[in-house]
Amino acid sequence: MCSMQKNQSELVITGVGVTAAVGQGKTDFSSALMQGNHAFGIMQRPGRQKETAFIGAEISSLTYPAQFSKRVLRAASFSGQVALVTLHEAWNEANLDAIDPTRIGLVVGGSNIQQRELVQYYESYQERAAFIPPTYGLTFMDTDLCGFCTEQFGIRGLAHTAGGASASGQVAILLAAQAVQSGQVDVCIAVGALMDLSYWECQALRSLGAMGTDRYAAEPALACRPFTKQRDGFIYGECCGAVVIERAEAAAKRRQQPYAILSGWALATDGNRNPNPSCEGEVRAIQTALAQAQLTPGDIDYINPHGTGSIIGDETELQSICECQLSHAYINATKSITGHGLSAAGTVEVIATLLQMKEGRLHPTRNLDDPLDPSLNWVGGQSISHNIQHALSLSMGFGGINTAICLQRFEG
Repeated sequence: MCSMQKNQSELVITGVGVTAAVGQGKTDFSSALMQGNHAFGIMQRPGRQKETAFIGAEISSLTYPAQFSKRVLRAASFSGQVALVTLHEAWNEANLDAIDPTRIGLVVGGSNIQQRELVQYYESYQERAAFIPPTYGLTFMDTDLCGFCTEQFGIRGLAHTAGGASASGQVAILLAAQAVQSGQVDVCIAVGALMDLSYWECQALRSLGAMGTDRYAAEPALACRPFTKQRDGFIYGECCGAVVIERAEAAAKRRQQPYAILSGWALATDGNRNPNPSCEGEVRAIQTALAQAQLTPGDIDYINPHGTGSIIGDETELQSICECQLSHAYINATKSITGHGLSAAGTVEVIATLLQMKEGRLHPTRNLDDPLDPSLNWVGGQSISHNIQHALSLSMGFGGINTAICLQRFEG
């Protein structure tokens, strides 16, 4: 196959949308990344605390496109509202109104994503169950987000959710890529949904040793510290991301300029129900993605890692990176700025990688004052110039799920 034919059949990303506590939309989000801005504090959203003081980053406000009526928004959960505005940005950038709606697909990454609102239902109606709103029969299901988004955007191709715990966002991208690759649809959108935690999940995750403690209760800005010796668990951050995947040939016909080529991906499992990570599984995912992309480790010049601040997870991830001979590549930690978006994290971090690729700059890593391995090529407290050619983005999820995605600069 000649290079021109190969380029035309490649999968590319042509639109992105992002909403996070540090900013709504790719412009504000990118600016916050490069400046290392954060929104960490004691969380205030109703249903998030119960005689507790969990630290996290919450979205302060949303700007809604005029096309969505107040009636539509009132009927949506918070996760649904955030998905709507995020998908709207990606949809418009990729000019999807020009596509046959029966040839557009949607994969929503995340399961059990609306827990906070469900807890609020339980508390409000536990003594009067007969009066619970009938819409609860829809909103407690993950598919409600698919139905809500396909209805608002007229999507008529495939639509489903994909659970992968904290790797859900990348699992959605993998499945969307496969849907386009197989010809099921011409365009597929992957949405990493906002996982709306209640105080129940926060408490359980802390008790499990996954979520950070109250060590930095007096200084929330210091609490999120991936890859440092003082880390003690992840710090939650509300966010949502959407990416549009299609073939380069189709994008060229619509004169859409891709962000990057989706050159390789992989999902590898550990056969393990528990939250502890596996170096072997992470290495296998990385090596499989590199092989699919026809890359050597030396070709990768930037890594966007999972990097949560987990006691065991961060060490295991760095071990995996070194075993894959990737210690030369630049590395930073997006979660140090955004917090851990759980089901949304993998999609949001792919978007962070694409925006850095577009800007020719790498964002700083907050609180990286005592890195676990100082020999690695860290981006520290200031953004730096770097033109990414080949990037690797990693995600891991409870239940032994490991994903890796290779992104290549688009030359067109």
